[in-house]
Amino acid sequence: MKRYIPFTYKMMVPYLILVLLTDIVIGYISYSMLIASRTEMAETNIRAAMEQSKNNMKYKMDEVQRISDTLFSSLPFQRAIQTQGDAFDIYLTMMDEIVPQLQAPLKLYGSRIRLMLYSKNPSLNVVEGEDVSMPIKRSDYYILNAQSIADRAWYQQLQNFNVDNIWQQVDTDEKLENLSHIRKLVTYSDYVTVIGYVRITTRLDELLGDFDAFPVEQGIILQLQESVTGKMVFQRGEADKSIDSKDYLSLVVTIPGTGYQIQTLVPYTYLKQDAAKLRASIMMVCAVSFAVMAFIGFIVARLSGRKMGRIIKMLRAFQDGSFQKRLPITGNDEFVQIADAFNVMAANIQELINTVYVEGLQKKQAELEALQAQINPHFLYNTLSTINSLANLGETQKVTEMVKGVAKFYRLTLNQGKTLIPLGKEVEQVETYLDIQRVKYADAFSVYLNIDPRLEKMTIIKLILQPFVENIFKHAWFGGRIAIRISGKLVGRNVELKVIDNGIGMKPEVVKGLLVGPSHSGGYGLKNVNERIKLRYGDEYGVQIKSIYGGGTAVILLLPAVEEHEEEAEQAKDA
Repeated sequence: MKRYIPFTYKMMVPYLILVLLTDIVIGYISYSMLIASRTEMAETNIRAAMEQSKNNMKYKMDEVQRISDTLFSSLPFQRAIQTQGDAFDIYLTMMDEIVPQLQAPLKLYGSRIRLMLYSKNPSLNVVEGEDVSMPIKRSDYYILNAQSIADRAWYQQLQNFNVDNIWQQVDTDEKLENLSHIRKLVTYSDYVTVIGYVRITTRLDELLGDFDAFPVEQGIILQLQESVTGKMVFQRGEADKSIDSKDYLSLVVTIPGTGYQIQTLVPYTYLKQDAAKLRASIMMVCAVSFAVMAFIGFIVARLSGRKMGRIIKMLRAFQDGSFQKRLPITGNDEFVQIADAFNVMAANIQELINTVYVEGLQKKQAELEALQAQINPHFLYNTLSTINSLANLGETQKVTEMVKGVAKFYRLTLNQGKTLIPLGKEVEQVETYLDIQRVKYADAFSVYLNIDPRLEKMTIIKLILQPFVENIFKHAWFGGRIAIRISGKLVGRNVELKVIDNGIGMKPEVVKGLLVGPSHSGGYGLKNVNERIKLRYGDEYGVQIKSIYGGGTAVILLLPAVEEHEEEAEQAKDA
């Protein structure tokens, strides 16, 4: 027995697929939105930290700038560093004028700096602070002779390119991660004569401020670069491998008025560091959702399946011929509508079988038999009339030949009581009819047969060619000789038969009326053949008539190509 899968369970498959796809889409969208939110939040925090570092650096660099501006614009300070005289006077000048002005910024500035005065006055005493080759551990001041830096590259650059008031890494600054502000000191008398240089050195990590907002241990890299050249002057954090822009989000903020910019390289792994946890959580939620929806779908399918099972059980009872049972389903859903329709159908089905199906078959069979009965007596009437005429003329020999022909013709027509006949037998019947006509008309007509041999065993309904041949003798022949051509061939999966004559032909309105409306003179039997073919094989088959008045007529019959054994099986099925 064929195994059936309940329809409700089949419906669960697309339902579960839809639920799964919905969970996947919702999960993916949720995951994407959470990752985007997490990324945006992390990026916002980094940008805020960079903005804070920028502001901190800008503030401290402005503080350093104010220190240099104060020293640059102080007239007493200028006079003091140009003092000439004995050692005691110079000592007093340094203690009263120079050192206080160098010490004051060290106390006011909040970070560790080195304030260096390079004087061109050889008379000033040299004051050395802590070792400049070591990191800045405390704020200190220095009074040095400008001659001590005469061979330094940065000093020569100041001289050659006439640059001033700049931030630059000089001497050990790059190694110690310091940054220096360098400023010329000129006399107020001409603003040209250089009397010395001020160099204020500060630690870059103190310029940038707190690094807690930059978790460098998680791969974030903070860099201070020259805006124009892109040269890196400071970095916090190290990459595990060479930096690839595809792996990092680059954030840049420019420090206005300084020539520097802060660049932060944020690895995408940091931005998405919670992705695995989020993915696992979302997958768990989606899995639970899918399981719950699957359970609900299974319960609904079970409940619907019970009602569907009762309907199927009743249908099988109908299949066995029991029309008395009814479906007692209550409720207000589609199953109730099905049950009501089923019960109405059960009450009427027997009546429908009797009034529609059985009566329809009987009507069809009666039509077939009536049509065939209408054709056969017509030919017998015409033939007997001809025999009677010959007998009156004393044509005994012709009467004998015609009687033999009629006997053969009706033996083929009866066909042992079968409605169907091989096409070869049908052609033989037409030839017998023509032999009968030759007795009457001698050699006044000629016949050309061209039947594809493959069609001889094709089965057709009998007496479909003879009425058209008979019609030629009754209506197409108009004196003299007439030629008749009968052909048959395969056209695809169909059989095409043609009966062609060169007789008088018909006008279009006559042709149009032959196969429609009631039968009339000139169309006797033609409409009946057409109706028999359509009743047997369908409306796509039948008879087509083409005629030219004064030029002849062609009758085309289209039938399905049915082998003899196939038609026998069909007849057995109909029986």
